[in-house]
Amino acid sequence: MYITCLDLEGVLVPEIWIAFAEASGIPELKRTTRDEPDYDKLMKWRIGILKEHGLGLKEIQDTIAKIDPIPGAKEFLDELRSICQTIIISDTFTQFATPLMKKLGWPTIFCNSLEVAPSGEITGFKMRCEQSKLTTVKALQSIGYQTIASGDSHNDLGMIRASKAGFLFKSTDKIKADNPDLPAFETYDELLSAIKKAMSD
Repeated sequence: MYITCLDLEGVLVPEIWIAFAEASGIPELKRTTRDEPDYDKLMKWRIGILKEHGLGLKEIQDTIAKIDPIPGAKEFLDELRSICQTIIISDTFTQFATPLMKKLGWPTIFCNSLEVAPSGEITGFKMRCEQSKLTTVKALQSIGYQTIASGDSHNDLGMIRASKAGFLFKSTDKIKADNPDLPAFETYDELLSAIKKAMSD
């Protein structure tokens, strides 16, 4: 019994915060989990910048409405879901992910939630669980699944290394260089072939 666990941003859709940094003209917001391994620190820093600029959930959602999946992502996901159970495990938030899930054909996603004031100001965030990706993969293994995992960032390494097979996808040169033992792919065809091979081994 296999289940594939995929990261969302950078793997299936463009990075939301990079898109918002470009739309809002605030270059500091381009910093992502590819650059900062400590997600708690990164989110608190982002919320501080939003507050400083008087920006809230609506402005980010307006940007997300214009984001489309990476070309080929939906087709890849459709084919993958036809051969094995697939879950997207992301450190994003339900308030960001829902419109993107619609464009991807409503796959299952496990993510976190934002705390939003009536004014629309983002005041905080609630993580689903600690080390959500690794914790989720271990929980799936505890109920009889073998996991295959793929992602692009520091916060994906735990679930990738804990799985029967794990792959970097569209990652940075630094992360690839720091993890030379992990197979790294750039195209959905390569990733799909690697997942199929892992399931048949």
